[in-house]
Amino acid sequence: MRVLLIEDDKSLGRAVRDHLINQNNAVDWAETLEDAYAAVSTTHYDFILLDLRLPDGSGLDFLKNIRSKNLPSPVVILTAHDQISERIEGLNSGADDYIVKPFDLYELTARIAAVARRTNGLAKSEIKIGSMTLDMENKRLFIDDKEVELSSREWAIIEHMASHPNMLITKSQIEDTIYAFGSEVESNTVEVYISRLRKKIGKDRIKTHHGRGYSLC
Repeated sequence: MRVLLIEDDKSLGRAVRDHLINQNNAVDWAETLEDAYAAVSTTHYDFILLDLRLPDGSGLDFLKNIRSKNLPSPVVILTAHDQISERIEGLNSGADDYIVKPFDLYELTARIAAVARRTNGLAKSEIKIGSMTLDMENKRLFIDDKEVELSSREWAIIEHMASHPNMLITKSQIEDTIYAFGSEVESNTVEVYISRLRKKIGKDRIKTHHGRGYSLC
Protein backbone atom coordinates (compact mmCIF):
# COMPACT_ATOMS: atom_id res chain seq x y z
CA MET A 1 0.00 0.00 0.00
CA ARG A 2 0.99 3.63 -0.47
CA VAL A 3 0.67 5.26 2.96
CA LEU A 4 0.77 8.92 3.99
CA LEU A 5 2.00 9.36 7.57
CA ILE A 6 1.22 12.81 9.04
CA GLU A 7 3.12 13.07 12.33
CA ASP A 8 5.42 15.78 13.73
CA ASP A 9 7.04 13.67 16.46
CA LYS A 10 10.28 12.66 14.81
CA SER A 11 10.95 9.64 17.00
CA LEU A 12 7.46 8.20 16.60
CA GLY A 13 7.29 9.13 12.92
CA ARG A 14 10.58 7.39 12.19
CA ALA A 15 9.50 4.26 14.07
CA VAL A 16 6.12 4.06 12.30
CA ARG A 17 7.65 4.78 8.88
CA ASP A 18 10.36 2.14 9.24
CA HIS A 19 7.90 -0.43 10.57
CA LEU A 20 5.47 0.09 7.70
CA ILE A 21 8.28 -0.09 5.14
CA ASN A 22 9.38 -3.38 6.71
CA GLN A 23 5.78 -4.54 6.25
CA ASN A 24 6.19 -3.97 2.47
CA ASN A 25 4.44 -0.60 2.23
CA ALA A 26 5.57 2.58 0.48
CA VAL A 27 5.47 5.45 2.98
CA ASP A 28 5.51 9.24 2.55
CA TRP A 29 6.04 11.13 5.82
CA ALA A 30 4.68 14.67 6.28
CA GLU A 31 5.55 16.56 9.46
CA THR A 32 3.25 19.54 8.78
CA LEU A 33 -0.21 20.11 7.36
CA GLU A 34 1.34 22.15 4.56
CA ASP A 35 3.33 19.09 3.43
CA ALA A 36 0.29 16.85 3.90
CA TYR A 37 -1.91 19.03 1.68
CA ALA A 38 0.82 19.08 -0.96
CA ALA A 39 1.06 15.27 -0.83
CA VAL A 40 -2.67 14.54 -1.23
CA SER A 41 -2.96 17.12 -4.02
CA THR A 42 -0.63 15.09 -6.24
CA THR A 43 -0.83 11.47 -5.06
CA HIS A 44 -3.49 8.86 -4.33
CA TYR A 45 -2.95 7.14 -0.98
CA ASP A 46 -4.31 3.76 0.00
CA PHE A 47 -4.13 4.85 3.64
CA ILE A 48 -3.55 7.95 5.78
CA LEU A 49 -2.27 7.97 9.37
CA LEU A 50 -3.11 11.33 10.92
CA ASP A 51 -1.84 12.99 14.09
CA LEU A 52 -4.28 15.56 15.52
CA ARG A 53 -1.85 18.10 16.97
CA LEU A 54 0.47 19.48 14.31
CA PRO A 55 2.71 22.58 14.40
CA ASP A 56 0.71 24.45 11.75
CA GLY A 57 -2.83 23.44 12.65
CA SER A 58 -5.35 20.75 13.57
CA GLY A 59 -5.42 17.31 12.03
CA LEU A 60 -9.22 17.39 12.37
CA ASP A 61 -9.36 20.41 10.06
CA PHE A 62 -7.26 18.50 7.53
CA LEU A 63 -9.59 15.50 7.81
CA LYS A 64 -12.71 17.62 7.32
CA ASN A 65 -11.09 19.32 4.33
CA ILE A 66 -10.18 16.14 2.46
CA ARG A 67 -13.57 14.58 3.17
CA SER A 68 -15.31 17.71 1.84
CA LYS A 69 -13.39 17.11 -1.39
CA ASN A 70 -14.52 13.46 -1.42
CA LEU A 71 -11.00 12.07 -0.93
CA PRO A 72 -11.75 8.40 -0.22
CA SER A 73 -8.49 7.29 1.42
CA PRO A 74 -9.12 5.49 4.73
CA VAL A 75 -7.86 7.51 7.72
CA VAL A 76 -6.72 6.28 11.12
CA ILE A 77 -6.18 9.00 13.73
CA LEU A 78 -3.09 8.82 15.93
CA THR A 79 -3.92 10.66 19.14
CA ALA A 80 -2.33 11.16 22.55
CA HIS A 81 -5.65 12.32 23.92
CA ASP A 82 -7.89 9.47 25.03
CA GLN A 83 -11.01 11.61 25.36
CA ILE A 84 -14.42 10.37 24.23
CA SER A 85 -15.42 13.76 22.77
CA GLU A 86 -12.28 13.97 20.62
CA ARG A 87 -12.68 10.42 19.37
CA ILE A 88 -16.31 11.04 18.47
CA GLU A 89 -15.43 14.26 16.65
CA GLY A 90 -12.75 12.45 14.67
CA LEU A 91 -15.06 9.63 13.64
CA ASN A 92 -17.85 12.07 12.79
CA SER A 93 -15.40 14.06 10.66
CA GLY A 94 -14.67 11.04 8.49
CA ALA A 95 -11.99 9.00 10.26
CA ASP A 96 -12.26 5.22 9.90
CA ASP A 97 -10.59 4.37 13.21
CA TYR A 98 -8.28 5.78 15.86
CA ILE A 99 -5.44 4.51 18.00
CA VAL A 100 -4.23 6.10 21.24
CA LYS A 101 -0.53 6.82 21.81
CA PRO A 102 1.59 5.09 22.91
CA PHE A 103 0.68 2.08 20.81
CA ASP A 104 2.28 -1.16 19.72
CA LEU A 105 3.42 -1.03 16.10
CA TYR A 106 1.95 -4.43 15.35
CA GLU A 107 -1.40 -3.32 16.77
CA LEU A 108 -1.22 -0.38 14.36
CA THR A 109 -0.67 -2.62 11.34
CA ALA A 110 -3.50 -4.89 12.51
CA ARG A 111 -5.81 -1.86 12.70
CA ILE A 112 -4.72 -0.77 9.23
CA ALA A 113 -5.43 -4.24 7.82
CA ALA A 114 -8.86 -4.34 9.45
CA VAL A 115 -9.84 -0.91 8.11
CA ALA A 116 -8.50 -1.79 4.66
CA ARG A 117 -10.65 -4.93 4.59
CA ARG A 118 -13.75 -2.97 5.61
CA THR A 119 -13.24 -0.18 3.12
CA ASN A 120 -12.56 -2.63 0.30
CA GLY A 121 -15.73 -4.53 1.20
CA LEU A 122 -13.77 -7.58 2.31
CA ALA A 123 -15.26 -9.28 5.34
CA LYS A 124 -12.49 -11.88 5.35
CA SER A 125 -8.74 -11.48 5.36
CA GLU A 126 -8.34 -13.23 2.02
CA ILE A 127 -9.24 -12.67 -1.63
CA LYS A 128 -10.03 -15.52 -4.01
CA ILE A 129 -9.76 -15.10 -7.77
CA GLY A 130 -10.25 -18.43 -9.51
CA SER A 131 -7.62 -20.84 -8.18
CA MET A 132 -5.59 -17.97 -6.72
CA THR A 133 -5.89 -17.02 -3.05
CA LEU A 134 -4.33 -13.96 -1.40
CA ASP A 135 -3.84 -14.09 2.36
CA MET A 136 -4.08 -10.34 2.96
CA GLU A 137 -3.14 -10.43 6.62
CA ASN A 138 0.05 -12.48 6.21
CA LYS A 139 0.84 -11.22 2.68
CA ARG A 140 1.02 -14.69 1.11
CA LEU A 141 -0.17 -15.89 -2.29
CA PHE A 142 -1.39 -19.40 -3.12
CA ILE A 143 -2.35 -21.00 -6.43
CA ASP A 144 -4.12 -24.36 -6.14
CA ASP A 145 -3.12 -24.33 -2.45
CA LYS A 146 0.58 -24.09 -3.37
CA GLU A 147 2.39 -21.00 -2.10
CA VAL A 148 3.99 -18.68 -4.65
CA GLU A 149 7.02 -16.76 -3.37
CA LEU A 150 6.83 -13.03 -4.12
CA SER A 151 9.12 -10.10 -3.45
CA SER A 152 7.72 -7.19 -1.44
CA ARG A 153 7.05 -5.12 -4.56
CA GLU A 154 5.53 -8.04 -6.45
CA TRP A 155 3.18 -8.55 -3.51
CA ALA A 156 2.29 -4.84 -3.39
CA ILE A 157 1.33 -4.92 -7.08
CA ILE A 158 -0.73 -8.12 -6.90
CA GLU A 159 -2.42 -6.94 -3.67
CA HIS A 160 -3.48 -3.68 -5.32
CA MET A 161 -4.71 -5.40 -8.48
CA ALA A 162 -6.56 -8.12 -6.57
CA SER A 163 -8.37 -5.48 -4.51
CA HIS A 164 -9.74 -4.17 -7.83
CA PRO A 165 -10.28 -7.35 -9.90
CA ASN A 166 -11.03 -6.90 -13.61
CA MET A 167 -10.49 -3.15 -13.25
CA LEU A 168 -7.93 -1.20 -15.25
CA ILE A 169 -4.88 -0.29 -13.17
CA THR A 170 -2.67 2.31 -14.84
CA LYS A 171 1.11 2.26 -14.92
CA SER A 172 1.24 5.39 -12.76
CA GLN A 173 -1.05 3.79 -10.18
CA ILE A 174 1.27 0.80 -9.96
CA GLU A 175 4.28 3.10 -9.57
CA ASP A 176 2.48 4.94 -6.76
CA THR A 177 1.80 1.60 -5.07
CA ILE A 178 5.45 0.54 -4.88
CA TYR A 179 7.43 3.78 -4.61
CA ALA A 180 7.51 6.59 -2.07
CA PHE A 181 8.42 10.18 -2.94
CA GLY A 182 12.04 10.62 -3.99
CA SER A 183 12.54 7.07 -5.25
CA GLU A 184 14.22 6.58 -8.58
CA VAL A 185 11.79 4.95 -11.01
CA GLU A 186 13.14 3.62 -14.30
CA SER A 187 10.88 3.86 -17.33
CA ASN A 188 10.42 0.08 -17.68
CA THR A 189 10.12 -0.79 -13.98
CA VAL A 190 6.41 -1.64 -14.08
CA GLU A 191 6.82 -3.78 -17.20
CA VAL A 192 9.64 -5.72 -15.50
CA TYR A 193 7.52 -6.48 -12.42
CA ILE A 194 4.47 -7.43 -14.49
CA SER A 195 6.66 -9.82 -16.50
CA ARG A 196 7.97 -11.42 -13.31
CA LEU A 197 4.47 -11.80 -11.91
CA ARG A 198 3.23 -13.44 -15.10
CA LYS A 199 6.02 -16.00 -14.87
CA LYS A 200 4.99 -16.82 -11.31
CA ILE A 201 1.18 -16.78 -11.53
CA GLY A 202 0.54 -17.44 -15.23
CA LYS A 203 0.64 -15.00 -18.12
CA ASP A 204 -3.11 -15.13 -18.74
CA ARG A 205 -4.00 -13.85 -15.27
CA ILE A 206 -2.76 -10.32 -16.02
CA LYS A 207 -4.29 -8.66 -19.06
CA THR A 208 -2.53 -5.82 -20.88
CA HIS A 209 -4.59 -2.83 -22.00
CA HIS A 210 -2.20 -1.34 -24.54
CA GLY A 211 -1.27 2.23 -23.74
CA ARG A 212 -3.53 2.24 -20.69
CA GLY A 213 -2.42 -0.30 -18.08
CA TYR A 214 -3.22 -3.77 -16.75
CA SER A 215 -5.99 -5.74 -15.04
CA LEU A 216 -6.09 -8.94 -13.01
CA CYS A 217 -8.63 -11.49 -14.13
